[in-house]
Amino acid sequence: MTTTPSPLPPGPARHRSWPWCRQCSGIALDLGSARTRAWTSGRRMILDVPTVTFHGGGAVYPIRRGAIVDTSGTARMLDRLLGHRLPRFGRPLLILTSPVLGGVAYRAEARIAVEVLRPRTVLTIPTARAVASAVDADLARPLLVVDIGAHLTEVALLADGAVVDARHTALGTSDLDRRASPTAPPPPSAYLTDCVVAMVTAMLGQDRSSRTLEALRRGALLAGGGALLPEVSRGLAEQLHAPVQPVPAPHTAAVRGAAKLLRAAHGHPSTAASTDAAHPL
Repeated sequence: MTTTPSPLPPGPARHRSWPWCRQCSGIALDLGSARTRAWTSGRRMILDVPTVTFHGGGAVYPIRRGAIVDTSGTARMLDRLLGHRLPRFGRPLLILTSPVLGGVAYRAEARIAVEVLRPRTVLTIPTARAVASAVDADLARPLLVVDIGAHLTEVALLADGAVVDARHTALGTSDLDRRASPTAPPPPSAYLTDCVVAMVTAMLGQDRSSRTLEALRRGALLAGGGALLPEVSRGLAEQLHAPVQPVPAPHTAAVRGAAKLLRAAHGHPSTAASTDAAHPL
């Protein structure tokens, strides 16, 4: 397991400040196909572990290509990672990132899996929105967010902070090291770039407003492990004829954005209205 220093500044707290307020404990969680990242209230480190659990003597990968395929395995992984880090009698507020096109099915399976953490409230947020929050992006204007993960790549258009269009492909940085056959070369990073460009082009072609074009002129935010590949950001900028800005620490941007929203939700009256309700965000 690796830990990453969290750049989040101390924020305002409700009741007593974290971590002493057991009633107000919180978790920001990003469930990725390759890595799971979490931030818990009162900590300055981001937990970063492989998305894997063990059952029957073998390794189990419970999340694949942005879909939860083993809910009980996901729950076991979360219990191992976070169960001992939570207050014994506390019930945390939990903010969970979700693939932009994950839909109701993903949120339902995720909601079952996180029950092992005894949350009093679960809020879900699209990954693209969390990335924008991590860098304090101006959401009054249309914003294009490209998130290139290990097994999933998403392109999302935000307007007034909401996702108004999105595309994804079951392709990521891990595929750049794979060969279709022993004699075939792995796909070059240019192939991943071409997929992103094709998704943005489709969004432009179907947008009857000027929001996608305005967001493209403003420049795209690039997150995920793909943002660490200079040839990807350079290739996107050249093909899109637009600025492409990799976010700081792009592989942890989603969980950092969720943590910022967790701080804001911590002081909101609706999160304390019920200890058992789950509210989508």
